[in-house]
Amino acid sequence: MCDCGCGTCDKSQKNIMLNENVAPKQILSEGLQYHINHKIPLTEHVYRAGSSAYFNLWAEARALYSRNILEIKNTDDLEILTETDLGHYGILENGTKVPLDFPIELTDKEIKSLLVEAKKKSKKKTPKLNKPMRSSSGGKAYKVYVRDPKTKKIKTVRFGSGGLRAKLNNPKARKAFAARHKCGTGEPKTSARYWSCRIGRYWKLLGGSKNFSGFW
Repeated sequence: MCDCGCGTCDKSQKNIMLNENVAPKQILSEGLQYHINHKIPLTEHVYRAGSSAYFNLWAEARALYSRNILEIKNTDDLEILTETDLGHYGILENGTKVPLDFPIELTDKEIKSLLVEAKKKSKKKTPKLNKPMRSSSGGKAYKVYVRDPKTKKIKTVRFGSGGLRAKLNNPKARKAFAARHKCGTGEPKTSARYWSCRIGRYWKLLGGSKNFSGFW
């Protein structure tokens, strides 16, 4: 019945199953095929933890699981495959290749390098908010990053056209634009109209000679 002696384990239940309607078993590595044939969960790895084969097998299983080629029954296996990056690698600033989500001993220098790298990535992922800039894509002349008050996520708002530069210096054109677009009537900060109405306030930031108060 079972190897542990409890008498309750069901060794007949498969922990990993291949969906052969999607892909043939020939695509499996020898190690993954062994786990499937012998009903062994990935957490009871056939390879030495920390070895190249160990990481490669986790990476293979994750790739096949994400494509619905593998069906995973074991909850511990599922947790690792869906909540960690075990099997993947990161590169330190000094070029050192380190496995992700695998406990290893690092030197003080390597730890410092990791912290610096994480800090840089954090800065890249958080753009400056509420600062309009020129846009080279999306069919609009400008874009701005804002935080949606409802979802708390950062959103890219694209707005404006190429004709703004000529008209912005014309008081009558600004007044007509504000009236036509009903500027100041409660447009949300995540809308293109909000930023189009206020583009004059950021005109120097966008390369203009001066900023303009009011709407547009």
